[in-house]
Amino acid sequence: MAKRFALWKLLGLAGVVGTVVTGAATARHERERRAYSPDEVRERLHRRLAEVKEHS
Repeated sequence: MAKRFALWKLLGLAGVVGTVVTGAATARHERERRAYSPDEVRERLHRRLAEVKEHS
């Protein structure tokens, strides 16, 4: 019985750790995304659009 409880405890802890890591990665990505100025975003979008038009 104690082994079963330990297993569930470990699985719960792994779930919490996974959630925290995912949240941290998402926050980091959001900070990087917001670091661009509007002109930089516009330039990147135009560049990506040109690449898509080249390949189609």
